[in-house]
Amino acid sequence: MIHRLPSEQVLNRICQTFGALQCTTRLQILLLLQQCPLCVTDIENMLGQSQSAISHSLRTLRQLDLVRTKREGRFTVYHLADEHVSVLVEMCKQHAKEMES
Repeated sequence: MIHRLPSEQVLNRICQTFGALQCTTRLQILLLLQQCPLCVTDIENMLGQSQSAISHSLRTLRQLDLVRTKREGRFTVYHLADEHVSVLVEMCKQHAKEMES
C-alpha cells in the first residue's frame, strides 16, 4: 500500500533539520545538550570556540525548534526542544557508529 508523502512544508522542514545537522558545531551542541542543559559559556568552553560562533549555531538550532531556552537567574540555559530531537540525534549517532564497523 502506498502512503501519501508529507506536505511540501513538512518536507522543507525536514531538509532544513538535516541541513542543520551537517554543521559539526551544531551537531556537537546537540550532543552536549542531549546530556544536560547548558549556557553559552559552558558550550563555548567545552567546544573551544568563540561565543559568536556558538551563538550563531544556537540561533539556527532555535529557529528550527531543535533547542529551546530557559532563564536561570542571569543566565540563559539551552536544552533540547523535546524527546524527538534527542531520539533523532541518538539514531544518527548509532547509524554512524554502525557504518564504522
